[in-house]
Amino acid sequence: MKYLFLGLISLFLTIHSYSQEESTRLENALLWEISGNNLKAASYLYGTIHLIGEADFFLTEATKASFEKAQQVAFEIDMEEMTDFTQLMPLMMQAFMAGDTTLADLLSQEDYALVQEHFEEMGMPLMFLERIKPMFLSAMADTDLADLQGESGAVSYEMEMMEMAQKRKVPIEGLETAAFQMSLFDSIPYKIQAQMLVDAVKADDSGDDQFQAMVELYKKQDIEGMQTMVQEDEAGIGKYEELLLVKRNKNWIPVMAKMMVQKPTFFAVGAGHLGGKYGVITLLREAGYTLKPLY
Repeated sequence: MKYLFLGLISLFLTIHSYSQEESTRLENALLWEISGNNLKAASYLYGTIHLIGEADFFLTEATKASFEKAQQVAFEIDMEEMTDFTQLMPLMMQAFMAGDTTLADLLSQEDYALVQEHFEEMGMPLMFLERIKPMFLSAMADTDLADLQGESGAVSYEMEMMEMAQKRKVPIEGLETAAFQMSLFDSIPYKIQAQMLVDAVKADDSGDDQFQAMVELYKKQDIEGMQTMVQEDEAGIGKYEELLLVKRNKNWIPVMAKMMVQKPTFFAVGAGHLGGKYGVITLLREAGYTLKPLY
């Protein structure tokens, strides 16, 4: 359950973050050194995948060495806060639609039956999910992801790195709050979210294995391949790209700058945020930093 909730928000945003404009192609690398711009010591940027099978999980020696050099670790959100039940419970309540709205109110009978059958085949009766925001259900609708979440061998990069930071007793920070991430779901009308859910179910039922394709690109460290994976935006989220990705990336840059001045920082964010014209690598370079891939 912990992996499921921690991953759903970021996983959905990651899967649907690869439709940015083309830019100069970046090297295949998940780990980047950040220097210059009057920094006294280098910081590091690492692209994560929020949930992966244990057999596919890897950390290069360069990544481990860079992690050891950092004096603080920053994720998209403060992961330690997400393990505090008193803070997690209110966030979980935000996963529900406002008022008495249910999924049945948002879909035609035909589409509702399609979604119902899909979730029942996954062993998740839709009657228990009726009031959850459809964008959360879209992330849950991927059968490969659901199988992965049910495996004892599923690994979260963020959870692993949080434990590594705790062992070193270094501070853990967040570039944004979990409450802010949750608020992004409220910016998209429920009707549109519901159609995204139907599209996700149809894609999964037709054998469109987006998650596994993403894992393969991740193992190749192909951040540009991941960035362009969903160019045609089949889930219909294109007009919300500015909200879900671009603004967030831009918001992170001054936060990262402040952290890097204070102490060398290891930043771990979804790999979908790294590449592209509005990716974190390009935005940091435009801000005057030098970014070098490490292998």
